[in-house]
Amino acid sequence: MTDKTPILMWFRRDLRLHDHEALSEACNSGRPVIPVFINDEVVEGQGAAARYRLGLSVASLAKSLEDKGSKLILRQGKALSCLEALIEETGATAVWWQRLYDPVSRDRDEPIKSALKDTGVDARSFAGHVLFEPWSVSTQTGGFYRVYSPMWRSVRGNDVASPLATPGSVPGPDTWPASDSLQDWHLDKAMNRGAAVLAEHVTVGEEAARGRLGAFIANGIADYKTARDFPAKPGTSGLSENLTYGELSPRVCWHAGQRAIEEGKAGAEHFLKELVWREFAYHLAHHTPEITDRNWKPDWDAFPWKTDPESDEVTAWKQGRTGIPFVDAAMREMYVTGTMHNRGRMIVASYLTKHLMCHWKIGLDWFADCLIDWDPCSNAMGWQWSAGSGPDATPYFRVFNPETQLEKFDPDHVYAKRWIAEGHSSPPATALSYFDAIPRHWELSPDMDYPKPIVDVKEGRERALRAYEERDF
Repeated sequence: MTDKTPILMWFRRDLRLHDHEALSEACNSGRPVIPVFINDEVVEGQGAAARYRLGLSVASLAKSLEDKGSKLILRQGKALSCLEALIEETGATAVWWQRLYDPVSRDRDEPIKSALKDTGVDARSFAGHVLFEPWSVSTQTGGFYRVYSPMWRSVRGNDVASPLATPGSVPGPDTWPASDSLQDWHLDKAMNRGAAVLAEHVTVGEEAARGRLGAFIANGIADYKTARDFPAKPGTSGLSENLTYGELSPRVCWHAGQRAIEEGKAGAEHFLKELVWREFAYHLAHHTPEITDRNWKPDWDAFPWKTDPESDEVTAWKQGRTGIPFVDAAMREMYVTGTMHNRGRMIVASYLTKHLMCHWKIGLDWFADCLIDWDPCSNAMGWQWSAGSGPDATPYFRVFNPETQLEKFDPDHVYAKRWIAEGHSSPPATALSYFDAIPRHWELSPDMDYPKPIVDVKEGRERALRAYEERDF
């Protein structure tokens, strides 16, 4: 007898219909499919900008499902309790989802799978958030990769399955369970007035994401290797926002990059390297989950970082008022757009952890609150890489000079002027938007004087190097 009991399709960071293994198999099963999104303990633990952007993606997914004759059922509460309630209400005998690899998600998912299986439910997880499952990539001795370059060389020639087609329809049940209203969740509440500013800069949903990828492959990938370092240029793909919420699968990106290589586009291989850099973050988070909240290199546990997230120096850094144009421009770009150029991320992280000698977790937490492309694994690896406590093959005593970096990568100060209003008679709208996005209690205005450096660049570097010399790493 053919099984006609429903399958609960639990969406999380895979908010798309195209190239979705769990959804494709569910639709091909001949059984009713009930798509579900849960505003659970993991979602509630995310930062303000991430929750706001997630809400937009959930709304887009709901519309895509409606176009296929389906619905997205919304529930709020502990994930297991919500799933158990839906099983009781619908008679579902299966719950399927796509795997996540960060420690917080695994701590939620593994007990849920065990609990559901114990009651006879077909609890099944599928691949899809990464190109290569973390346990499927190993060194010649069977271990995991601690350095990026050997991992890249190991996987660059691996086969990556072709993306799956979007289901023609998503078969639903005869009777739908009740659903919450997305508006009632107020996922944008913590953003306050900043949500209206960010709304001008987001690219939401799988259709828009695939369009963004297509435009990048057509117009940007050829110069990607060099252009991506210059923050004033549109030299990056911008896809981190869409990959974060799974509006676009990494397989689609990989195959687009491979086709660009075949077409002779010079920057295509470097684009693939960046996709594998994202893989490396998930690889490390799976094998060394402590990377997300503790020093990846334990030798750094005794390092005398400052830990006060409300100190005057940290406040100046958060506000983009350090007096260092590259640092301040990058921080302000984040408040207006919800993202930050990759070169800027390295500079502001190095400045906080080395020139200001502040713990990387202060920056990690602030980025988690402010980025719409926040990713738990990439964010953690990036901060530890910059601080010296993480998987960087370059010696920890490298200290970026934010002044010379600006002269090298923004020689005409186009990027700095784009985001810094103080001291300019006619600042651009981008620079003024910063003052619309930030909290009112900061009491900042564009007619204020631009601050002098809170720490001299040379003195800050020397202070960091002295601290490193005093430690026995």
